[in-house]
Amino acid sequence: MKSTPEFAIGDLAAHFGLAAHVLRHWESMGLLAPRRVSGRRRYGQDDLYRVAIILRAKQAGLGLEAIREVLSTAEPGARRRIMRQHRDELRRRIDELRSSLDLIECALDCDHADIATCPHFQRVLDESVAGRFVRPAGSGRPPRPGAET
Repeated sequence: MKSTPEFAIGDLAAHFGLAAHVLRHWESMGLLAPRRVSGRRRYGQDDLYRVAIILRAKQAGLGLEAIREVLSTAEPGARRRIMRQHRDELRRRIDELRSSLDLIECALDCDHADIATCPHFQRVLDESVAGRFVRPAGSGRPPRPGAET
């Protein structure tokens, strides 16, 4: 019978460039469940994949609670619900980042002495301004914050 390789906590942590206390924390949260041999943690091949999943999920922005819920549910519908919620949040953040990038690129292209008076820069900001202020009738400019309209 062929035995599968096992890893001590330090070896597994080093393999992924982690500190051992990170693996102990994940274990305390129910993300990992190593075997115990003479009181010592032993990790197998499945644990290698589980750590890889946790790390990738963290890179994708999932919190440890969400990761635990995804890994512990046997119900595909529940897992999909969690992943859809996270996907929607990622899409929202991506949209915000694209908008921020557009603003920065517009500012980089601006040759005006005062960027606040640049018509092109103002067009980029129009959506933000329009959503925050009620424009007085006939005015192309929003009122000052706190000003009577």
